[in-house]
Amino acid sequence: MFRRVVRQSKFRHVFGQAVKNDQCYDDIRVSRVTWDSAFCAVNPKFVALIIEASGGGAFLVLPLHKTGRIDKSYPTVCGHTGPVLDIDWCPHNDQVIASGSEDCTVMVWQIPENGLVTSLAEPVVVLEGHSKRVGIISWHPTARNVLLSAGCDNQIIIWNVGTGEAMITLEDMHPDVIYSVCWNRNGSLICTSCKDKSIRVIDPRKEKIVAEKEKAHDGARPMRAIFLADGNVFTTGFSRMSERQLALWNPQSMDEAISVHEMDTSNGVLLPFYDPDTNVVYLCGKGDSSIRYFEITDEAPFVHYLNTFITKEPQRGMGYMPKRGLDVNKCEIARFYKLHERKCEPIIMTVPRKSDLFQDDLYPDTAGPDPALEAEEWFEGKNGDPILISLKHGYVPGKNRDLKVVKKNILDNKLTRNTENTGPANKSASPTPSIKSEAKLEEILKEIKSLKDLVSSQEKRIIKLEEQMSKIAI
Repeated sequence: MFRRVVRQSKFRHVFGQAVKNDQCYDDIRVSRVTWDSAFCAVNPKFVALIIEASGGGAFLVLPLHKTGRIDKSYPTVCGHTGPVLDIDWCPHNDQVIASGSEDCTVMVWQIPENGLVTSLAEPVVVLEGHSKRVGIISWHPTARNVLLSAGCDNQIIIWNVGTGEAMITLEDMHPDVIYSVCWNRNGSLICTSCKDKSIRVIDPRKEKIVAEKEKAHDGARPMRAIFLADGNVFTTGFSRMSERQLALWNPQSMDEAISVHEMDTSNGVLLPFYDPDTNVVYLCGKGDSSIRYFEITDEAPFVHYLNTFITKEPQRGMGYMPKRGLDVNKCEIARFYKLHERKCEPIIMTVPRKSDLFQDDLYPDTAGPDPALEAEEWFEGKNGDPILISLKHGYVPGKNRDLKVVKKNILDNKLTRNTENTGPANKSASPTPSIKSEAKLEEILKEIKSLKDLVSSQEKRIIKLEEQMSKIAI
């Protein structure tokens, strides 16, 4: 009887390769904060890295092509008054990034299209609501301007960034520090891991715990939990003997894990990065010098070890490029940005293929940059799956619209109610703002005209001086 010894998988021969030195980002002082976040966030335009900063917190935002040595005077994003702990790019706008800090605030920033020219200290909006440091930031995967933050006050707050309001506050669900928070594929649920060793699946809009597993991993060191595309939960943690573990759970029945794997006895927290298109999970341990990757399938043992990419240097943090930022012509299925002590090194994961044609089995349609819902629709209870795009001809970034924050004012609400009550009598007062704005516009136009005149007169003066200089030279 024929028996297959080796499991067939198109990802069995995936190999990692670090780029050449001149394609790294050099001379960066990576943050030394003792916090288990990735310290790096990447999208198809920029790489952002949390750095050491005196007198507050800062992070660098570099265009992907800005490789080589980064000057010490390179502009930073530096509005926080305490160290930055976590950063996350908005999945629907490649120029918007959110940051959480030890100063208890969340800030949302708009990065200029071609990167920073001067340091950025003014965020688009400051979100204040946490009473202790904010260590976790995560954008909603399918709704525009919905941002989740979790702090050391054991609270999770979900914000509408478009209005700067805290819409949902989840208190009393976590008795201790929250280690990780992850949205599911359509953003209807979140799963969290906590210092009390419990994994919780929460419906944030109903503000209730849907499923919970106490002592998911027996060890005392931090756990991580992420949602997979099929709705299962993948966790990393430690056993009672301090061995690193992976586990797979079904939220419908959390009593027993679908599968548990023992790994090794290192003490670095395993950061999981998941690709929903290929069902491959990459595990990067903080302080490790390797990236292990596993494929998750429907057949036992469900979590299949693929390979390990090993380097000499330990990693301080790790950035993970979204699928739309990869080079499909080179069969690249993942790209990591590994943080060393003084540099950031891209690592490319490739499936070896002989053909130069587009490999549609490696690149099924992936989540694109367009949101499926507006923030208000999601808060009202609607759900939307990610809007998928094909990578067949490579990803072409569209024009990103600027993030606009319209803060709701309680006084405005009162005023509108009053005007409604008074009826049409007040309507005559409305044209005044437009008259004011017209006057202001005229003033600005006059100023521009005078500046133009000044420039042209200076040009004439320069030409005269140049002529005189040339005569003197002769």
